[in-house]
Amino acid sequence: MARTHLVWDWNGTLLDDLSLVVSSTNAAFTAVGGRLVDADEHRSRFRRPVAEFYAEILGRAVDEEEFGRLDRIFHDAYRLGLTTMKLAADATAALKDWPGSQSLLSMWFHAELVPAVETYGLAGVFTRVDGLRTEIGGHLKAAHLAEHLAELGLTGRQVVLIGDSLDDAAAADAVGGEIVLYTGGFTDPARLRASGRPVADTLVEAVAIARTL
Repeated sequence: MARTHLVWDWNGTLLDDLSLVVSSTNAAFTAVGGRLVDADEHRSRFRRPVAEFYAEILGRAVDEEEFGRLDRIFHDAYRLGLTTMKLAADATAALKDWPGSQSLLSMWFHAELVPAVETYGLAGVFTRVDGLRTEIGGHLKAAHLAEHLAELGLTGRQVVLIGDSLDDAAAADAVGGEIVLYTGGFTDPARLRASGRPVADTLVEAVAIARTL
């Protein structure tokens, strides 16, 4: 195996929270008089920076101040529903299938991510867990991944990412890593397959592909 370390995404990948993300997004849109989106539209249009996604749905520009407000509304709604969210059906099996080291990198807030990982029975699985250490989210993942790998003492050539978005793929490219894209998350499978990257319909399949890269 050429690559020894697996970096997992959390929201939309290990955590099966698409429905909560859509409802939380709609809470933000409703607060500013915007229209609602369903899961299919969310998966076909969602992208980072999230402010660009919001602007497209709202049909107007969203400046930094307004995005900060929308982001807070989103996360307040998300927290209310988080207690009912479960891991993806095969997440535990997939984690056990990787023979090397594993870490978790999320765009969710670090102070809330760490206890969540413990709540889901994953304490001790990851060599490192990193979430956002900022008050506002929504930006690109590449810099976050670079910092994560630096803290681990790894290079991109040593890692495979498993994520659910084209931004995950761009982040992997930025560090010279490989990526396997998972269709069960926030992005329409057709968009993922059109990227030309390896795509898996289950997390166990994603790990099996990752072992070949």
